[in-house]
Amino acid sequence: MIDPQSLAARFPRNFTFGVATAAFQIEGAARADGRKASIWDAFCNMPGRVHNRDNGDVACDHYNRLDEDLDLIKELGVEAYRFSIAWPRIVPDGTGPINEAGLDFYDRLVDGCKARGIKTFATLYHWDLPLALMGDGGWTSRSTAIAFQRYARTVMARLGDRLDSVATLNEPWCIIWLSHLYGIHAPGEKNMEAALHALHHLNLAHGLAVEAIRSEAPHVPVGLVLNAASVIPETQSSADKAAAERAHEFHNGAFFDPVFKGEYPEHFLAALGPRMPVIEDGDLAIINAKLDWWGLNYYTPMRVADDAEKPGDFPWTKAAPPVSEVKTDIGWEVFPGGLSHVIEDLYRRYELPPCYITENGACYNMEVVDGAVDDTPRLAYYADHLSVVADLIGKNYPIKGYFAWSLMDNFEWAEGYRMRFGLVHVDYATQKRTVKKSGLWYAELASARDQPTVRPAVSAS
Repeated sequence: MIDPQSLAARFPRNFTFGVATAAFQIEGAARADGRKASIWDAFCNMPGRVHNRDNGDVACDHYNRLDEDLDLIKELGVEAYRFSIAWPRIVPDGTGPINEAGLDFYDRLVDGCKARGIKTFATLYHWDLPLALMGDGGWTSRSTAIAFQRYARTVMARLGDRLDSVATLNEPWCIIWLSHLYGIHAPGEKNMEAALHALHHLNLAHGLAVEAIRSEAPHVPVGLVLNAASVIPETQSSADKAAAERAHEFHNGAFFDPVFKGEYPEHFLAALGPRMPVIEDGDLAIINAKLDWWGLNYYTPMRVADDAEKPGDFPWTKAAPPVSEVKTDIGWEVFPGGLSHVIEDLYRRYELPPCYITENGACYNMEVVDGAVDDTPRLAYYADHLSVVADLIGKNYPIKGYFAWSLMDNFEWAEGYRMRFGLVHVDYATQKRTVKKSGLWYAELASARDQPTVRPAVSAS
């Protein structure tokens, strides 16, 4: 096992160690205090969409156990908490009346973090679109981008004086391709034209939200969280390298290019542009608003090969086999080198601001045995990836912080509750929290710089 104190010594003293969650995955209280349904509430109720038809009605009951969970974060010794704000709690219909009770909950969350000395990194949208907005087409409609700007302004007017940082969106790739093209996430569409309309309107929503944030809380650093693909060609053949470049345009460039260059990628646009919505004058300038930081969510590499027959739509690639035999319980290849690959590649392509690793972690489904959870493979995953982050900092890449995914086991989207990513085990029947071996290790890492010889006081139950 990598010694956490030795690893911690490789990071600058101002480096931020944190933990991350998302509202729909942990809060529960789906009908409490004025909250209305999101697209994920509806998706969970559709047969065959989510494992076991699991839903977010209770989840980790975080809404009712807020103080207990904030105490847990404090005990873990981390200095920052990345959480998301549920749009259906704030503006239950997406537009129209503001729900003060929803804002009150996040007041308590932010104030509770401040009272415990925990920095607040808020995400305005982590996939829980108010269901009522589907009547206008959801993200396929330009009106949703306008509604999101108003929601962002509402949140920042209330909370902006106490937030340390804010992200507009989490993982646009999932919101667009996984949700509107592959049909795996809500709303479950499988339509390229719908996905392309959603793509531009989501990018526009990001830019409009940046305007709103800067208007209401100009002192709060604003960023965007992207699960950029670490695209690796199967071979060094010209065909596979060209396939990897197309895959980059589709999986990364469709989001990075408009945000950081003010344009859509050339070959992507040539292939798919005629099916995109109207890009109005000024849209790209709004999307291209300068950011203070960006977040990278990384779990596993994307290996691609050329599909010589080029069937269907761009990017005409096929999946290449993994190189590492090590896989997590969700089936994802463990390859720490993919993290350095994607960071180096993106900073080569774009003029990017400082970066936070906003999610990184592993799914292993160990249960509690004799009051403890021995999840050594997860601990090894964290140690290996954090070592890569330290190497990147040593190469002068501007990485400012790292957020473990996740604080606790939770609702894992289409996988329901069968997949566990937490540093803390949750018994969903009793809501008992048990800090795992990886959580104890991460706590020691996070505390090591301030208390180099003292272990954090975290119990395993």
